[in-house]
Amino acid sequence: MSVLTDEQLVTRYAGSGDTQCLGILFTRYTHLVFSVSMKYLGNEAEAEDMVMFVFEKLFEELKKSGVKAFKNWLYTLTKNQCLMQLRHEKTIKRSKEEIWRDLETEIMESGDTAHPVAGKNGDDALNRLEAALVKLNEPQRNCISLFYLEQRSYREVSETTGYTLNEVKSHLQNGRRNLKLILENAPRT
Repeated sequence: MSVLTDEQLVTRYAGSGDTQCLGILFTRYTHLVFSVSMKYLGNEAEAEDMVMFVFEKLFEELKKSGVKAFKNWLYTLTKNQCLMQLRHEKTIKRSKEEIWRDLETEIMESGDTAHPVAGKNGDDALNRLEAALVKLNEPQRNCISLFYLEQRSYREVSETTGYTLNEVKSHLQNGRRNLKLILENAPRT
């Protein structure tokens, strides 16, 4: 079977579901997927994870798409997955920065003169925020994560968690207040 072309292996897999075909393609193209992932992600561990993710996607994708040039298709799939991951990471970082700005505004407006992170750079602030989020109770942490980091609506948070809309709003309000207190009382580095 290893003498078959990529396209013949894809056709055979799509028709029969023979996973040996994917094993051969995996052997042939692991280095390509890894190289593309390294190019975009710049991290060996993330690139290795992406290799596994891409090849897991092949189980589904090759059954439903008529792939004509497998190598080109695989390259494009890998590139797109890497870009989606980078976009997702950027969105999460931006959301955390937005939470931080909201909390910073809230703390500054509270009349406190000792700002917990005055003069710190953005990464330090994000690290402090992440550490503070872990200290919240589970309902508050879940609601804040879903609402701010995943940018879900009150209704979506309610549906995901099973809390009523009023409970979601309460957990968000209390979570923001508790984050503020945690950050104010955190030791300064």
